[in-house]
Amino acid sequence: MEVEVHVYPFGAVVGSDDLALALTLCAVSPSIGGVLVRGEKGTAKSTTVRAHAALLPQITVVDECRFSCDPAAPDTSCPDGPHPADAGAHVRPVRLVELPVGAAEDRVTGSLHLGKALADRTAEYEPGLLALAHRGVLYVDEVNLLHDHLVDLLLDAAAMGRSTVERDGVSVEHASRFVLVGTMNPEEGELRPQLLDRFGLAVDVAAPRDPHVRAEIVRRRMAFDADPAGFTARWADRDAEWSRRVVSARELVPQVVLSDDALVSIAEVCAAFDVDGMRADLVTARTAIAHAAWHGRLEVTREDIAAAARLALPHRRRRNPFDAPTSSDDLLDDLLGGDDPDPGPDDGPGGGESAPDDSAAETSSGSGDRLSTALASASDPFRAKVFSVDRVGRGAAGRRSRAVTTIGRTVGSRRGDTGPVHLPATIRATILTDQGLQLRRKIIEGRETNLVLLCVDASGSMAARNRMVQVKTAVLSLLLDAYRRRDIVGLVTFRGTGATLALPPTNSVDVAAARLRELPAGGRTPLAEGLIEAAETVRRHSLRDPRRRALLVVVTDGRATAGRDAVQRSLDAADVIAAQGISSVVVDSETGRFRMGLAARLAERLGAEYVPVGEVDADALAGIVRERAA
Repeated sequence: MEVEVHVYPFGAVVGSDDLALALTLCAVSPSIGGVLVRGEKGTAKSTTVRAHAALLPQITVVDECRFSCDPAAPDTSCPDGPHPADAGAHVRPVRLVELPVGAAEDRVTGSLHLGKALADRTAEYEPGLLALAHRGVLYVDEVNLLHDHLVDLLLDAAAMGRSTVERDGVSVEHASRFVLVGTMNPEEGELRPQLLDRFGLAVDVAAPRDPHVRAEIVRRRMAFDADPAGFTARWADRDAEWSRRVVSARELVPQVVLSDDALVSIAEVCAAFDVDGMRADLVTARTAIAHAAWHGRLEVTREDIAAAARLALPHRRRRNPFDAPTSSDDLLDDLLGGDDPDPGPDDGPGGGESAPDDSAAETSSGSGDRLSTALASASDPFRAKVFSVDRVGRGAAGRRSRAVTTIGRTVGSRRGDTGPVHLPATIRATILTDQGLQLRRKIIEGRETNLVLLCVDASGSMAARNRMVQVKTAVLSLLLDAYRRRDIVGLVTFRGTGATLALPPTNSVDVAAARLRELPAGGRTPLAEGLIEAAETVRRHSLRDPRRRALLVVVTDGRATAGRDAVQRSLDAADVIAAQGISSVVVDSETGRFRMGLAARLAERLGAEYVPVGEVDADALAGIVRERAA
């Protein structure tokens, strides 16, 4: 599509026609719900988004309205209103409002104007970023690193078109309709499937491999750096034509007809893609209408439905957080492009991963330190019991352990130079003293994220197929729990004669799950080496991130067999970990009628919580409790 290439002289060649098309369709019909751009570093995601916003048609706003009301249809609940019919107005460019990853909730939604509250003793609302973004573009770079509650807040505002604030004596509601664009690098961690579903469209971008295309990117970028004004002027006419085309498409949207047959086709496609809920159907229908309007058509065609489905559905097929968003062009072609389409999904929501073939697992047995390579696949994960770090921490806001943090319940106030201002306490302290402004900061208690370090026994005593399946399923369930609580995860494995840091601490639990699935088992049990490697990993991570506390989860049957005095060395290593104050959990994988109880002894030396592997499943544990109570 030539228009996308010249409109985004640096970004579109890298970002692909799909990215340019998705941004364009959201400009034509903001009700689509925004765009999520997923791609590796250096693919000009941010450049493309900024270029798109700069080329949007200008808007007319009421003079001195902080909420960008349209004089032709002002918001009746505007805090700066009501606006009279003859109110002055002016034309200005569309705003691109960028939301920093570290923004607080009151900066996003707005809050009490502190200066006027102290000087005039009046409660006046100070608009936040959602008000600034009204009728414009709200851009969130690294949206996957934004705290979940802020992502929920943004997506709710984008879906409802309004923002409501009830805080610090302020009660305000105002319009907030914007095009939401989020960019992310999947290597830094994925969004939850529930949040993926809230983005209308999603596009994956990658750097081109064609050397001629790469050369053209560099050529255009260097030309822009050498003469920005001249480069912009060279494309000005065609940029203006693109803006005019967006305006024409917006005016055409209400006239586009979505026939019953087209609506049924959309429903068939969404059903075949096996997506949950009805949001996919609504977004696909809106996108198809916008696509028809963009191409000047008054009726939705199969081409419009295909383009819409390609942008709106693949990311919604991801149900399990460890499933990657998948593309299904062949399925879409079968449904819309050929005779006798098959409405059933081809490979299911997991992207066609087949069940493991038991006959493919091979085991090479031996003696001494020779390792077997028994491979066992985990079953579907379950809801894991929640483990947490002892005491109250001060880490980044999250969902696991108790902590004094920036998000949660306000439990008091304090003096200080950092942290969110406690407005009522500040006002009270200032009024009751004659010493000027007395700033008070909130003391907030909530939950923090942690480093969840899994130390997994992969020795021969674990190699029995049913045992390893049970262990992998439990560990995968713990990873799923860490994913939902936005923790950092790491994976240490031990077998044979040593331990390996299979995965250094990372945000991407998807990688940890992949390493776990590939984990072979066999050989002796170097438990001491595993504990030592785990302690060293925690120490290194604490140097880089001293506020993030660690939770060590040791999965073993406790049967140390590698080297002389293996059991004693393991207990000595446990004493070292306990002395360092590392919170621990021991998941006992020992099964059968006759048990040695070595894992329980290890847990005692670690000062750790002891949990049999069967009780990691929270639902199963609840059943056991009910049976005992009965």
